[in-house]
Amino acid sequence: MCISHTNRRDFIRTAAAAGIAAAGMTAMAAPASASSAQERSVSFDKVALTNVRIFDGDQVTSPRTVVIENGRIGISSLGARRVDCGGAVLLPGLTDAHIHLRDVNTLHALAGSGVTTGLDMASFPPSLVDSLRRLPGLTDIRSAGTPAVAPGSPQSQIPTFPVDAVLTGPEQATQFVRSRITEGSDYIKIIIDEPGLSPETIKAVAAAAHSAGKLVMAHATTTVAVVRALDANVDMIHHVPMDSALSPSVAARYVSTNTVAVPTLTMMEGFGKLGIPGLDYAAAEGSVTALRRAGARILAGTDSNLTPGIPVQPPFGTSLHHELELLIRAGLTNREALRATTSLPAQAFGLRDRGAVRIGNRADLVLVDGDPLTDITATRAIRSVWVGGVRYTPPAV
Repeated sequence: MCISHTNRRDFIRTAAAAGIAAAGMTAMAAPASASSAQERSVSFDKVALTNVRIFDGDQVTSPRTVVIENGRIGISSLGARRVDCGGAVLLPGLTDAHIHLRDVNTLHALAGSGVTTGLDMASFPPSLVDSLRRLPGLTDIRSAGTPAVAPGSPQSQIPTFPVDAVLTGPEQATQFVRSRITEGSDYIKIIIDEPGLSPETIKAVAAAAHSAGKLVMAHATTTVAVVRALDANVDMIHHVPMDSALSPSVAARYVSTNTVAVPTLTMMEGFGKLGIPGLDYAAAEGSVTALRRAGARILAGTDSNLTPGIPVQPPFGTSLHHELELLIRAGLTNREALRATTSLPAQAFGLRDRGAVRIGNRADLVLVDGDPLTDITATRAIRSVWVGGVRYTPPAV
């Protein structure tokens, strides 16, 4: 996205109020090096990780053996190459529930930081997303593709933004959803801003997506937008308000409607540091505190991006570890933070083959030094990462 000097200041304010959604518009990103990654041959090495302690979603177990075989977690260590892990902790592969794809380097940065599943929350064209799917040994992705936006929104001003995603009324909702599904979107995203899409249009898009069997992601960064998303029966709300903290009653609505929260505190913290009037990181943190007290499901997502013109660009991979730290400062326990990036996103997105170190699951694994249940920064002390049973190897320089 190209932004002139004269309108940069207004854009920053608008993008912040818009939930920083423009950060996901990576239409100009070219998957130049993806083909070489696709051409790599994969050789599965049967490995038995011995003397390894496992985070099982509740506790860190005593030392045991985990077998990696044919991309999955196996049963028998017979014939496996044995690797003594010396009591290190094995985590399920981490999930970042809010990223914006750029290119194959995105996947390398994620995998190198133990993020084995990346959930993209807006990227186009579809060819970009398709070029980054199913690359052996690299982060597995899902994508919203192109989001629904209002006329005059920052996204609609992008020259290459699809016209059929700029909605003027609820009568366009069904076709919008059909187009996204045809393009391969795994779920549907709606940008909820003020001014923006009408409540009727938001509800129509959500209903059309649900009729098609798709989850609905809502982007909302103000309390009014959050309420509008809840009224529309969306499945997940990304970001949290920066105008004021969510009240206990609104936070309770997440629970009563079974709506999942993806606060993206890393991004909200970044915008809070810009000194823009009306944007207060304390409100974002307070919203997470309220959501946690209410018992809402909270997922770890960073809004990591490399979009030109966006003043806050959390780095891919490493920012997830910071997100876990911010979630803990907002009131989550270490255990809850770890679940927010392992089992809970797998459950929320219906990814039944990951999120836990369990026989038969994908061998998405992260071996770390230290115990993240007692010190969350241990998630940064990565020894090895396996993605679909392939040990991650950084690209040659």
